[in-house]
Amino acid sequence: MLTEVNVKNLALIREASVSFKNGLNILTGETGAGKSIIIDSIALTLGAKASADMIRQGAEYALTELEFVIEDEDLRQRIKDMDMPVEEDGTIILSRKLKDSRSSFKVCGESVSAKQMKELASLLIDIHGQHEHQSLLKKERQRELLDAYCGKEMEDMLGSAAVKYSELKEIEGKMKALDMDDTARKRELSLAEYEVNEIEAANIRPGEEDELEERFKRMKNSENIFEALGKVKELLSSDDGIIDAAGRAVREMDSAANFDERLKDTGAELSGAEDILRSVSRQIDDYIEDSEFDGEEYRQTEERLDVLNRLMAKYGNSGEKILEYLEKRKKELEELGDAKKLLLDLGKEKEKKEEELGKINLKIHDLRVKTAGSLQKDITETLMDLNFLKVSFKIDVSDTGVFSAHGSDEVQFLISLNPGEKEKPLSDVASGGELSRIMLALKSVFARKDAIGTLIFDEIDTGISGKTAWKVSEKMAAIAKDHQVICITHLPQIAAMADTHFCIEKSESAGRTETEISALDGEGSLNELARMLGGDSVSDMALANASELKNEAGRAKKTIRA
Repeated sequence: MLTEVNVKNLALIREASVSFKNGLNILTGETGAGKSIIIDSIALTLGAKASADMIRQGAEYALTELEFVIEDEDLRQRIKDMDMPVEEDGTIILSRKLKDSRSSFKVCGESVSAKQMKELASLLIDIHGQHEHQSLLKKERQRELLDAYCGKEMEDMLGSAAVKYSELKEIEGKMKALDMDDTARKRELSLAEYEVNEIEAANIRPGEEDELEERFKRMKNSENIFEALGKVKELLSSDDGIIDAAGRAVREMDSAANFDERLKDTGAELSGAEDILRSVSRQIDDYIEDSEFDGEEYRQTEERLDVLNRLMAKYGNSGEKILEYLEKRKKELEELGDAKKLLLDLGKEKEKKEEELGKINLKIHDLRVKTAGSLQKDITETLMDLNFLKVSFKIDVSDTGVFSAHGSDEVQFLISLNPGEKEKPLSDVASGGELSRIMLALKSVFARKDAIGTLIFDEIDTGISGKTAWKVSEKMAAIAKDHQVICITHLPQIAAMADTHFCIEKSESAGRTETEISALDGEGSLNELARMLGGDSVSDMALANASELKNEAGRAKKTIRA
């Protein structure tokens, strides 16, 4: 359940906090007050597209935060399996900070990606807006809804189908790459042979380029190195150099130590320093002797580096990458050399994969057909509850014979709103108001099956009024019996059903427009209903009508939730 929404510096909201309850939460307000901002802030937290102009003018950033309490132990475990943190009491806090064009997402203070947030959101909340009931017109969305109704069995079969389909496409890709005319094959064969021979002739060792670079650098700078070492040697070993001076100092210290035992340790340290200096001098002699400049070695190193750099420019940025490319081309060379046989083998493998995929698709088709009957019955009954009195709703599942990652079926929702008329696709029949009710029917049916605790409805009352609005409000109350429902509405029939009622208002403060949201008590809710019924002024008649509507909604809720 979504328990709290906190918003800061988003659009017209400077700072707002909303505590939602169980049951039906209704948000109302004047047109233009910013009712959708609260829903937008929830969607924004859960990964919806954002832009910098959503940040309140003059603010550095916008912050949205959602607090959920998860009582279901299985759901808690699923979230933990996603490597997401959940508090011991089931609390989980989701937040998003928007600054400039950048966003940061956090779950219980731990940073997550937008993709992870969206995956988590799919377990916690279902947001229905106008864009969603427009998506209901698409066949792909209709297929997804039917598959979701099929449950875990369909999920497993679609997973298998996706794997088999991916394997089939890989085989087809290989066949397409090999299926070329003789001229093209010979040209590709010649290029592969040239590249393999060029790399093999170079006899590359992994890591060789780094060794050569180090050696080349050393030889190229040998003159500077020897000059510097010569100066060091002179400072150490000349007649008045450091080593001679250190020897004299040791002798003088030994002389002093003969008169005072306490100086013996100091003398030993000084003697050690002399030994170190003599050792350094010998190491320099050895280096100079072993590092005499060899012009031929320098030339060979430079030429070898040129070869490696040329190959790295063509085949990879390191010796390892070049060798990987070599193995790839040798395999392709082998395949090109025996393309006809390989094509024949791939053809047999393709037939086998198509047969396997065909069997899975048949099972998928059978399950869809079987489940479609149950779903269309549930939806039809629910549509009748929503004042579609003579509706005929059908789900057509047809096998196209074309393989895909989701089977080979085309799914289409068909509806007839008038007796005697043939069922037609939703896009040919349904208006905006009818689409919103059809989507509500689907949500109602699915709410009985899924574990998502919170449903949000925005624009659910598009194009409806009167008796139909009352039927929609009853259905919302029915869904809210077992789920938390949050709904924005401009219809008093729906608002009257509220278990918790919020009012969103726009005001001016210090020359700035702000949107504020407040929870209404019984009297406040009654006044808001009266405003919705009577217009700008709240008359005694409007209040009486509001009270009657509220009482009627209370009686209906009691019956619905009995």
